[in-house]
Amino acid sequence: MQTLIDFIVSLNIPLVTQPIAKLIMDVILAAAVAVLAPSSLIILTWLERKIIGRIQDRIGPNRAGPFGLLQGVADMVKMFTKEDITPAKADRVAYNIAPGLSVIAAIMIFAVIPFAPGFVGADLNVAVLYVVAIGGFSTIAILMGGWASNNKYALLGAFRVVAMLLTYEIPMVMALITVTMAAGSMSLVKIIEAQSSMWYLFSLPLAFLIFFFAGIAESGRSPFDLIEAESELVAGFHIEYSGIKFGMFMIGEYVHMFALSFLLAVLFLGGWQIPFINVATLPGPLAPILGFSSLMVKVFFFVFVLMWFRGTLPRFRIDTLIDFGWKFLVPLSLALLIAVAIVVKLFSPGSEGLLVGAGPLRSFGIVGETVALLLVNLLVGGLTVQIVSATARRSKNL
Repeated sequence: MQTLIDFIVSLNIPLVTQPIAKLIMDVILAAAVAVLAPSSLIILTWLERKIIGRIQDRIGPNRAGPFGLLQGVADMVKMFTKEDITPAKADRVAYNIAPGLSVIAAIMIFAVIPFAPGFVGADLNVAVLYVVAIGGFSTIAILMGGWASNNKYALLGAFRVVAMLLTYEIPMVMALITVTMAAGSMSLVKIIEAQSSMWYLFSLPLAFLIFFFAGIAESGRSPFDLIEAESELVAGFHIEYSGIKFGMFMIGEYVHMFALSFLLAVLFLGGWQIPFINVATLPGPLAPILGFSSLMVKVFFFVFVLMWFRGTLPRFRIDTLIDFGWKFLVPLSLALLIAVAIVVKLFSPGSEGLLVGAGPLRSFGIVGETVALLLVNLLVGGLTVQIVSATARRSKNL
């Protein structure tokens, strides 16, 4: 991004100094994300229909445009032209704010996503904390939509979804803290740089699985899609919404899925890193182009997996879903967090400025720490499997 800023300054436009050029680039990036993220719904809905169609031995969209590519555009036109209905006894302010808030909550996550070397909206040193805080907006939007509709089915659906989101927020935050401890920073840029030698997918596989499943629940995707439990709650919290407002809830879901895929790629697959290639040192525009391409390949891999899940896995019951969160993922994430904290402390190089003492195993370096993190993840995972198996056998014998 600094190269583009220097290019704008080199045009010698009056009053355009280095800070003004940086502001221009920030505005351009913000506008691009605000437009492209919701627009991804057109491609993602087409892609999901095609993937699930193949899974179910169907063709999928093939009428609107070549290969059905304009199906998303047709859906968008339908959403804009359908009648917008507001219940007579609804709380109009909260009712109208909720759909927009669900979209904004998903889009704001992209402000701290590093897309390529030097291309990040805001390199916050507390980016992980920012992601957690922004993620809470979607919970508020769902609760507002269900409560403001003044419909008992919508309210019950909202309460149930909020219970699920709060349950899975805890293991997700624990997994984020685990990655933060391993990287030594809350900055997503620093987390990517810390994976230059080894992606956290291989050194923290259990943390990846916890974050992955908790993230699916947070985005409301199958098999955690209680948001769309039509057979039980008549479409859930958004039963009273129609037209573009209903479409905005759908946009929020798909953008949230897209943001989750970006976070998975950044936190566990090295972001824009490419194995055996130091992307940041490549000359000219090669670094951002290759870095962004690498990131998008990883992102769409996760998008495909999420769509694959939706086409193959059945929905959880609410009691099973809550039990899985509180009785399994929460204890597992706490045990992993404690184990990783011990390993990080043992291999810590120390810091004189912060008066932090060096760990007794610091001489083994990054290689020793990576191996120890992997072993700890496998140990905690293995013990968990043994405990669950023993508990299942006891339950069967009762």
